[in-house]
Amino acid sequence: MSAYYSSSSSYAGAGPNDAPAPMAPINYQTAIPGDVSTAVKDLLTSTKRLQEMLKLWSIEQATEGDVSDLYVQIGHAFNVTITAFAYHHIDLSDLHNIPTELREVLERCLSEDPSPEVLDSYLPDLRKVLFKLLKGLQSRQAAWRASVERREAMQLRTSPLNSD
Repeated sequence: MSAYYSSSSSYAGAGPNDAPAPMAPINYQTAIPGDVSTAVKDLLTSTKRLQEMLKLWSIEQATEGDVSDLYVQIGHAFNVTITAFAYHHIDLSDLHNIPTELREVLERCLSEDPSPEVLDSYLPDLRKVLFKLLKGLQSRQAAWRASVERREAMQLRTSPLNSD
């Protein structure tokens, strides 16, 4: 069972045809199947960039579209992360609502006029969602490492170099 964030989701009144060009996209396709560490790093980097972009938005140095671009990047990174963990048979279904929760906070925040005070009022909710994501990923770290160790042990046993 897997859930995927849909990049066609809209927020703050943006329509499905308002697909902005991504900012400095991360090349997710280069990741090796099951490369959890790269997927998680890219996802967390995107969430950090979102927080930075929201700060710029609050002082009118970034637009709603800039924030939207990063939200879409987070969605893609989230999908890659779900897929990477699924490769190791690790369930993340309790985190599948993270993109929706994040979008809801962003919609409320961006529906107001930009200001540091507005951002400060939404940061606790944003951080709650991101903390839930981080804790959910951290709680799977041991299972992922065990899966990697099992795969490596299996590869060593089946390697032609190990046949006598």
